[in-house]
Amino acid sequence: MREAASYIRSFQLSSSSPKPVGSSGKRLIDIALAGFGIVLLCPLMLLCLVACLLSSPGPALFGHRRVGFQGKHFLCFKFRTMVINGDEVLREYLASHPAANAEWEATRKLRFDPRVTAIGSLLRKTSLDEIPQLFNVLRGEMSIVGPRPVTEEELARYSTSVRSYLACRPGITGLWQVSGRSGTTYRKRVAYDTYYARHWSMILDARIIVATISVLLESDNAY
Repeated sequence: MREAASYIRSFQLSSSSPKPVGSSGKRLIDIALAGFGIVLLCPLMLLCLVACLLSSPGPALFGHRRVGFQGKHFLCFKFRTMVINGDEVLREYLASHPAANAEWEATRKLRFDPRVTAIGSLLRKTSLDEIPQLFNVLRGEMSIVGPRPVTEEELARYSTSVRSYLACRPGITGLWQVSGRSGTTYRKRVAYDTYYARHWSMILDARIIVATISVLLESDNAY
């Protein structure tokens, strides 16, 4: 955590570009797509909200602290897909399952996560749990396309690529999501984020958005 905080401070002090990758042109498209998406998906969001409330005790929505552009922290919105005592459940599970612990250390994800509720599993597989991030986009904390939002702990894994991550607004979708998602290694995920930051273009964003539709229909590596 200290190492990640050091990366952030270093970037903020040395950065000569106060604008995120894509600048105002990308931002205008984000606002238009997010606004349209919220209006179009409003009934579906209400359905997901009710399903979360009925499936298990706890709130339907939650915000997880992530690192955004220039190292600024924000609450990344999602529909709740886990039990409310998830941290405790995870610690106990990893302590008694060495193979799962190794998987967690390698990818920060579990194919069979004991914290995930029944409705949460469905929301994750279809990526419906991430619809509330459209509001993060409107608030200027995220983009439609960009690196996957990470925690400070995860940011330390970016090593020399951390500047590439901090130069972008995190995205709802991105190269990682259309290149295997949870089926890829974390090293590849970092490589995808770095490539995106260094080779961004409107055409690349359009290709990722189109590819995202196909990936959502398959949902093989979503968990």
